[in-house]
Amino acid sequence: MTLITPAGGDALPEQGALRQTLVPMTSLDNPREHWNARFAGDDYYFGTEPNRFLREHAALLPKKGRVLAVADGEGRNGVWLAEQGLDVLSIDFSPVALAKARALARERGVKLETAEADLAKWRWPRSAFTAVAAIFIQFAGPALRDRTFAGMKKALKPGGILLLQGYRPKQLEYKTGGPPIAENLYTEGLLRAAFADLEILELASHDDAIHEGRGHDGISALIDLVARKPAAPAVTRRAE
Repeated sequence: MTLITPAGGDALPEQGALRQTLVPMTSLDNPREHWNARFAGDDYYFGTEPNRFLREHAALLPKKGRVLAVADGEGRNGVWLAEQGLDVLSIDFSPVALAKARALARERGVKLETAEADLAKWRWPRSAFTAVAAIFIQFAGPALRDRTFAGMKKALKPGGILLLQGYRPKQLEYKTGGPPIAENLYTEGLLRAAFADLEILELASHDDAIHEGRGHDGISALIDLVARKPAAPAVTRRAE
């Protein structure tokens, strides 16, 4: 059963006490080594099945076209998108994760293009994708998040769809996945402001149980965003 929170979602909690006990991922000496270690081993840390929010919005996906899966990890979402007949680029920071994504694609019999990408440096292409999927990309603090959100909007073609799911601040209480860093989590107000230049089709806060491998398991404070990039205005030519 899904529990809907009051309109507006959560407010960010006071961060002073949190910072005394939590170590942000960005303080790690070698972030790539951290992610490679997380994805090492034969099992898939977040499982091999697609994210439920993504799957439930399949009808909004284009019938064909190029799709970007952001920070796609071991490929569970990118492979599923490829199974829908889409041309998918799966990007991630970890070469270990990308190798497992390619292995999963071979096992499922689909083509998946992968690219190793540090989102702090990656050059986002302009108007290259008919859809962008960004599922639990909350390793990013505010500065990198702003850059990533701007890049995703740039990469969408006019009329393209953005599907994003993440955690709200209440997730710090549940501790069933995601970063233990308050400033990395989303509120409705934050997402509404960040994507004000897109047409927001859905923005919902809810508590629900998810089971995605060892990484996400249990009742979770979720937030969903579905948005469309406005279509390019028609170009009219003046009569000579």
